[in-house]
Amino acid sequence: MITLHLFYTGENGNARKFADEMESSGLADLIRKEPGNLRYEYYQPFADPETVLLIDAWEDQKAIDEHHASPMMQKIAEMRERYDLHMKVERFVSENLGTDASFVRR
Repeated sequence: MITLHLFYTGENGNARKFADEMESSGLADLIRKEPGNLRYEYYQPFADPETVLLIDAWEDQKAIDEHHASPMMQKIAEMRERYDLHMKVERFVSENLGTDASFVRR
């Protein structure tokens, strides 16, 4: 699994407005239904009201590449531009927890 943390930052609440529009327009739901998507959720940090965090998880790189090639990416890019958002991205590749599993309470 590949997980991306996308931090959208803007001014005057624009990051939150962007996330709200992604949800209300149905774009977020369309992404959640794409083959290989495992998670697509927005969060807002308590300490930074001008930033929204998107946690976006995919089965593999092929699923991400297909998502990036989809027509909806142009719509998302246009929305980011309209809201004048800047982005920071962190990428994580999951692996077996191994011995760390004993510390995870389920």
